[in-house]
Amino acid sequence: MRAATNNTALTLSLLLAVFLWGGSNAGTKFMVARWPPIWTGSSRFLCAGLLLLAILRFTNWFGAAHPLTAATRRRLWLRGGSSLAAYIVAFNWALRHTSVSHVALYLGAAPVWALLWERPPARSWHTIQRYSAAALALAGVFVLNQPALKLGGGSWLGEALGLAASVLWTHYSRQCRALSAELSGSEISAHTMWRAGLWLLPLAAVEVCQKGLLWRADLAWVQSYCIVVGGVVTFALWNRALRFWPASQVLLFNNLIPLSTMSWAYVWLGEPITPTFWVAMLLVLAGVLLGQMVICQRPLVTEDQ
Repeated sequence: MRAATNNTALTLSLLLAVFLWGGSNAGTKFMVARWPPIWTGSSRFLCAGLLLLAILRFTNWFGAAHPLTAATRRRLWLRGGSSLAAYIVAFNWALRHTSVSHVALYLGAAPVWALLWERPPARSWHTIQRYSAAALALAGVFVLNQPALKLGGGSWLGEALGLAASVLWTHYSRQCRALSAELSGSEISAHTMWRAGLWLLPLAAVEVCQKGLLWRADLAWVQSYCIVVGGVVTFALWNRALRFWPASQVLLFNNLIPLSTMSWAYVWLGEPITPTFWVAMLLVLAGVLLGQMVICQRPLVTEDQ
């Protein structure tokens, strides 16, 4: 009973994160069209990480904070922070060159990359399932890329960066999963975000010096939403789930982010839905669901354990 309740709570929290993340993705698309992409990500993660650290320090909203060992600090810098920094660079630059719905769809394929990452190939039915799932997801990626392949030009760069962001997000989620043995989800979010912001700060300063920085009230409001909601709330929900479920199971919810993002982008940005989007999404979703059949046979971790 306790385990079922915990799993239901985790599911609802991840659905909320998916909905809020869609708004944050659309907001980021709005921002990178007007602000330098690396500066947008660096400033957001610095502010969100420091805000979350302050909440952990002065309140008990997210539970008690744990002391950091030297080894944990090193892992936070070299694994968590660096992988998150690489992800946000690929993600923000992808938004510069293609639609936010496309980039979100690439992220929806992340569960398949996680499945392939978690176990080496073996002569078994599970291996056939995993690689069949990967083939379906890659077919979806290929369908989504067809317009770019035919037309060439800058849009192909956006699609390639979107795919890279998907792989880097999977890598970051795996690092968070490893860190969850010592830290809570909120702590992982806080420590990796401000470190990612610092990793990127020199490049962000170069961008601002070269391109300048536009200040407007609407930009400040959107960036604030992305910091508080997209940077604090959603990451805390996401990393908490990674404490109890395998990365590939949490990443299953990624396949809902394209729908959430597309809806936000269509309503607030007027972004059209490309003809290949729905076919590609069906293929990616089929790959994800096939891959999850392997996970469903594994026992889940509960708070009692």
